[in-house]
Amino acid sequence: MDSTLTRISAPFLLSHTLLFNHPLSSSPSLICFSSRTHSKRLFNSNCKLGSSKRNAHEDSVVLDEKAYEAERLRLDAQARDSMAETSKREMESNSEDDPKAWKWVIRKRIWDLMEAGNIAQNPRPVHHRIPNFVGASAAAKMLSGLEVFLDASCVKVNPDSPQKQVRFLTLSGGKKLLTPQPRLRTGFFSMLESHMLSPSTINEACTSVGVAKYGRPIGLDEKIKVDLIVIGSVAVDPKTGARLGKGEGFAELEYGMLRYMGAIDDSTPVVTSVHDCQLVEDIPVEKLLIHDVPVDIICTPSQVIFTNTNIPQASRDLLGQIVS
Repeated sequence: MDSTLTRISAPFLLSHTLLFNHPLSSSPSLICFSSRTHSKRLFNSNCKLGSSKRNAHEDSVVLDEKAYEAERLRLDAQARDSMAETSKREMESNSEDDPKAWKWVIRKRIWDLMEAGNIAQNPRPVHHRIPNFVGASAAAKMLSGLEVFLDASCVKVNPDSPQKQVRFLTLSGGKKLLTPQPRLRTGFFSMLESHMLSPSTINEACTSVGVAKYGRPIGLDEKIKVDLIVIGSVAVDPKTGARLGKGEGFAELEYGMLRYMGAIDDSTPVVTSVHDCQLVEDIPVEKLLIHDVPVDIICTPSQVIFTNTNIPQASRDLLGQIVS
């Protein structure tokens, strides 16, 4: 279980209020998702943006794009610094029983390899990120040819840079795009649909600012069906489907939320897009935790791999297990 999962310290409420032990604070902080945090600074509006029944256009919200992006970048930098400290501390523990130290060793190896080989793409350095990579668009094209993608009506895609083209292909293909708010700071998920956009705004809608401008907030009480999940990875084992994210646990938390909502079940396929150098064979399946989400399909710039994973998908009770 990685840092985000261990930071949650109170039961999850459908009123969308969570109590987090923020990594940069020694005391818990209350985050209420019934309205956007920093809304007075980031939006010129008095409306409540957290309602799952509204979107930015309906409430005539004017997004302060520069302020929104500056705040996102500032908080991202703080989170990466915190994770860097965590990874250093846990790797230096030299404890064979540490359930997280071995993950950091693999992550660091991949991040270092991608930077040294100039496989990494902006934003750089890729350490403590889902790493963007040369050929990310080619991997997305591979993914878009999958039968599970072609048949999907609604696709959940992570908000990271290497999956931007996947988000674009989802919207340009006339599908619904469900994407989480970056680090779940200002809400849970946003829904975007092609009919809400013009050809000139689809590309912008695939960015964090665009999601805030054009997306419709989705609450945990909304009834939706997600046909396919796309997640980012730092490393993934093509033989077992075991994967490692950047270490903050958001893929697991988002998966748990969707299970809690009834939006997905055991049959919902999970796909990741990575560079070939991110394929590894040393993720010990026996050390994975119940919250670790395996993948069914891996798309790289050069190949599609069906893992036929036999790692159990987390149950509907995952979210309750995480916050208990």
